[in-house]
Parts: sequence; structure tokens; C-alpha cells
Amino acid sequence: MMPPEKPRRDGALAGLARFCYRRRRLVLLTWIVGVIAVAFVGFAYGAAPDNDFSGGDSDSAKAQALIEKHFPERQGDTLTLAIKAQRGIDDPAARQKIEKILADLATSPIVGPVTSPYQDKSLVTQDRRIARTTIPLTQKEVDKTAVKPLVDMVKNASDDGVTLALGGTQAEKAETPPQGSSESVGIVAAAVILFIAFGSLVAMGLPIVTALLAIAAGIALMKLVGYLVPSPDFTVILAAMIGLGVGIDYALFIVTRYKDSLQAGDEPETATVKAITTAGHAVLFAGTTVVIALMGLIVMGQRLMTGVAVATSVIVLVTMIAAVTLLPAFLGFTGYKINSLRLPRRTSQRQKAAGAASRERRTIAERWARAVQRKPLVAAILAGGVLVVLAAPALSMRLSNPDASVQPHDRSSYTSYEILSEGFGPGYSAPLIFATEVGSGRTDLRPVIEAVSMTEGIAYAAPPQVSKDGKAAIFMAFPKTGYQDKATADLVHRLRDDVLPKAPGGEGVYVGGPNAGTIDMADDISSRLPLMIAVVIAVSLVLLIALVRSVTIALQAAVMNLLSIGAAYGVLVAVVQWGWLGSALGFPTTMPISTWVPMMIFPVLFGLSMDYEVFLISRVREEYERTGDTRTAVTRGMAQTAKVITAAAAIMVAVFTTSLLGPDLAVKQGGLGMAVAVLIDATIIRMILVPAVMELCGKANWWMPGRRAPKVASAPPAEIAEEARV
Repeated sequence: MMPPEKPRRDGALAGLARFCYRRRRLVLLTWIVGVIAVAFVGFAYGAAPDNDFSGGDSDSAKAQALIEKHFPERQGDTLTLAIKAQRGIDDPAARQKIEKILADLATSPIVGPVTSPYQDKSLVTQDRRIARTTIPLTQKEVDKTAVKPLVDMVKNASDDGVTLALGGTQAEKAETPPQGSSESVGIVAAAVILFIAFGSLVAMGLPIVTALLAIAAGIALMKLVGYLVPSPDFTVILAAMIGLGVGIDYALFIVTRYKDSLQAGDEPETATVKAITTAGHAVLFAGTTVVIALMGLIVMGQRLMTGVAVATSVIVLVTMIAAVTLLPAFLGFTGYKINSLRLPRRTSQRQKAAGAASRERRTIAERWARAVQRKPLVAAILAGGVLVVLAAPALSMRLSNPDASVQPHDRSSYTSYEILSEGFGPGYSAPLIFATEVGSGRTDLRPVIEAVSMTEGIAYAAPPQVSKDGKAAIFMAFPKTGYQDKATADLVHRLRDDVLPKAPGGEGVYVGGPNAGTIDMADDISSRLPLMIAVVIAVSLVLLIALVRSVTIALQAAVMNLLSIGAAYGVLVAVVQWGWLGSALGFPTTMPISTWVPMMIFPVLFGLSMDYEVFLISRVREEYERTGDTRTAVTRGMAQTAKVITAAAAIMVAVFTTSLLGPDLAVKQGGLGMAVAVLIDATIIRMILVPAVMELCGKANWWMPGRRAPKVASAPPAEIAEEARV
């Protein structure tokens, strides 16, 4: 455990802290050279992101495998040109404009043969006002910088009653702006919070500089690890948010402990060693908990989510190492100047007033804890009730992935979706691709196509296509409902469970395509999520019991963390799926929760919640070992940690909330969920539930099978008298 009075002089952390402090120039130079070298290699030669979520044993994965094997000509992605002419596409002016844009598209080096809607009547609606055509891309992976000029060219050609728009996955990517300066906003917000907490530019700067160096090295390493374990493109944004949050928080806890030791009269070196052997020890445990929680994503059995787990774990590991090596070196340079560069004070009276205000703030924390402890059952019931109410919307959570229908309405991809939905139905953008092996006399798919066409919810089915090798066939069917509609998912399940098994020749026909793939992924996540939650909780409980040496407190932490995460899920559903304040927070319309968000934010939030639990309970246990009174230990532990936990939580909330400034809807959802969870954890959980439940449990808080209660050190009479007056 972390002794409250002096550091262990024979411990490994003490030796590491002392080495980094004394050899601070060598440590700093090593970090700078190392970060530059790793950043150069990682950012210049790192692995490209992998966004292929296909694979596995699902129907959509089997369909995709057949298509890739027997239809190599279909491997390239496609764009869809949507055309709407108020006077009809046969109007001379409209036709001239449409044919010119078709010709311009055909000259692009990334575009294959373009079929004119004037040559194929199936590409035009009966009233001849809306038309479409599919534009094949010559490469499977096309850089969005090559697609963006095509999107702009088509969009700019719209006028005089003719609306033109390009849709498709590559068009959406091309139109999506970069993440921009949201991380910079988060850094500025963190700097303001740190300055308010410390009142010193030097103390403010240390956590930020430490975190930024760690993030630069971590992201570069993450890109190199991508060669072994690939991850999708959103991983960098997510990892940067997590790394910035935990990196600043970990450094914040150590710097706070360092300042406390200096204030108690310790020399800078002794204060550094004490900070690392106490707060640094807690940082290592908290970071390990986050890493283990993240690795719980491996249980999901999805290749790319394993990559996300490994990549984000690399970021957390690097921030942990920076906190216990780089930060002690920085403290060696600052020494007693940790409080330098304060804002100037006009008079000494103001300084006295500020000191009095600081003491008053500490007293408020103790008074609040005492107030909760006087009515612990009422406080626990009220807090628990609020969390249950907030979590209730999570019961109606639906999973999907953002498509063109939920994009900002000024984008070409959304305009394309609107035109195609009006002319050909909302299901045109959500086609189902049926694939099967043929041969040995089985080439007639007419009974299957007829059964699919007659299924309620299907608008129409297209004729089949046989592969060039004659071993496989595919056909497409278009639902009447859109990509995000629950009825579309129900239709896919009905086709697989009822229609295809009963249709002659329906056995061995797989339903695939992007729409079915998303539905399969959502089903797979929903079925595996409880297992991941159980594994993360079990492993974290073992670690927390080992640290705090109390089964009761570990169980309390697990239950409270589940409550806060459940409440975050509920708020996320209310905002994103129900639309409560959605437009104000940057969501263009209501939409399901992105498939990866619930499984990604759970381990992150569980690990971060354990961070706050560790820092609070560590202080509480120190006080209990010193005084032997749980009530006093809780009040004094809260008083000592309230300011730093509040600052740490505020930094996390600020960093995660800045994701709402970015364009990626899934990342925005993840940031919102994590910000809400941290806010709930730092307020309702730490300020109400923890003191209330610990008061109700009393000495049972410290129960450990086969072990006596913690040994209580005798407190000096003056301290006993002081605690009696609290």
C-alpha cells in the first residue's frame, strides 16, 4: 500500500524516481531523441488503416467471400450519380448538362466505363424526372483526395432546375473534413483547468508537456504496431482523446502529490520520490486497469476491434511510462519553482484571502461528506434512483453504422440519398446482395428470386449474374425501408430464417452486402457484449482487491462503475437515437448508436472510473490506517482528493466533449458517452454514492477473507483532537 508519511527507500519505484530526478538531463534527452525517432518512423512508414470489418462466419461474410473469389471485377468501389431535373431529363438544356457531366466523369483516371441513363431505361423513373447511374472506380482503395474533385465538380454543376450529386462510401469519405482543431481545443481547455487548480503556469505546463510527448510517441508506435494488428481509421482520433485525457490526469495526480510534499517541508528530491511511490504507484495500477479493460475487446472476436484494443493500450502504456520517468525529470528541473509564474497579486490581503478560500474549499468537501454520512441510506437511494432513470433509455438502444441518410444536409452524399429515395425508394441505398455457389445442374435461381421478390418489405429484385467461371451467382434485392430503419434488419432476419430455407434452391444462398454486414456486426456485438463486460469486471476486481485489500470496496467500485456507464449509455441513446438536444450537440438527425461505440467506450470508462476509485480509496485507506475510523477516513480522504479528482474529471470531460466539434458522427457519439460517464462518476458517484455506501458498510468496508482488518497506527493527540472537532 502507499504509506502516507514517507516513501519506501528500498522500493523499485523509489529507485526509479531518484534516478530520473538525479539524471534528469539524460532522461529528458533520451525522451526527446526517442520521441523524434519513433515519430519519424511511425508517421512516415506506419501501417495504413484497415476499415474492412468483414470476415467471420456470418451470412454476409460468406457472401462477401464468394463475391471476392468469383467476381474479381466487382472488387472496386463505386460512386452513384443521382440526377433530378424539374423539367425532366429529356429537356434539351437538362440533357446537355447531364451528358456533359457524364463525359467529364468518364475522363477521370480513377473512373471506369460510365453507363448513360439515356441508354438504359431501368436507370430512369417513369416520369423521367429522376435518374441514376453507377460509376465504377478502377481501384479497390481510392484516396479520397482523388474523389473530392469529382464530388465538387458534380455539385457545382447543379443549377437551372437540375440537381446533380455523387453518393457512395467514397463520396462520403471525400466530403468528410479532417478532425480539425478539436484536440487543440481540448488542450487549451485542459490548460485553463490546470491553471485554475494549480494557480501556476509551471505546474500547469508539466502535465500538458508530459502528455503531449507521450501521445506523439504513442501514436507513432500505434502506427507501427498496425503492421501486426491492423486497426480502423477512427482509432487515431480515439487514441488521441484517451491518451490526452489519461496522460494529463496521471501527471496531474503526481504533481499534486509533489506540491503537497513540498508544502509539508520535504526537499524537492524527497518530494519527487514520495510522489512517485504514492501517486505514481496508483498511476501504474490505474493505467494497468485501463489497459486490461481495453484488452477485453479481444473477447469480441473481431479482428479490427482487437487492433483498436492493442493500439489504444499502447497509448495508455506510453503515458504511464512518461508519468513515472519523464515527469520526475521535469520535477528535478523545476524544484521549488513549481509554483512559479503565478498571476500577480495586488496585495498580501488578497493572498491571505486566497489561502482562506482554499481552506474553505477543503472544509466544504469535508462538510459535504459529513452531510451525506448523516443520511447515508437516503443519499444512496436518491443517487441510485437518478442513475437508474438516466440508464433507462439504454434498454431501447439500436446499433447500426452512419450512412448518407444521417450526414449533414449540405453534403452531396445526403443530396444523392434524398434524390434516390424519392425516385427509387429509401431502400435503394441499402441493397441486399444474395450470393451462392452454382454448377452441377444448379443454375436456376428463379424460384429463389421469386420468393425474395414476394417477401413483404422487398421493393424489387434484379436478375441474377453468373460469374465468368460459372461457379457462383449473385442477385440484388432492394428493401422498401432504408439503411437505418429497424424494419430493414427485421427483413434480413426474416429472409434468412423463413424465406430462403423454404424456397426451392434457397439452401446455400447467403444474404450479404454492406447493409446486411452492418446488421450482422450489430447482432454479433449485442451477443458478445455481456461476455466482454463480465471479463473486464472480473479481471478488474482481482486487481482492485490486490491493491486496496478489500473485497467489499472492490465490489462497491464495480457496481458503481456499472451504474455510471449504464447512465452514460442511457444519455447517449436519448441524445443520438431519440434526438434530445441532438441538433445542438452536432447530430444532424436521429440515428442508431454506431456499432462499435458501446463495446469501445465500456472498457475505457470502466478503466477510467477505476482510476478515480484508486486515487480516492488510496487516500481513504491511508487515513483509516492512521485513525481507525471509517467516517473520518472518508471525509478526510475526500477533502484531500476532491480538488484533484474534480480537476482531473473536468479535464477528461473537456477533452472528450471536444469530439463534438469534429465531423465523424461515430467518434462524436463515443466522445459524448465518455464525457457524460466521467461527469456522472465525478459527481453522483464520488460525491454521493461512495461516502453514503462506505458509511452504511462501516467496518465491513475492509473485509478480506482470511485477513484481519488493516492495522491502525496511533495518531498523535493533536491530530485526534483535530479530527474530533471536524
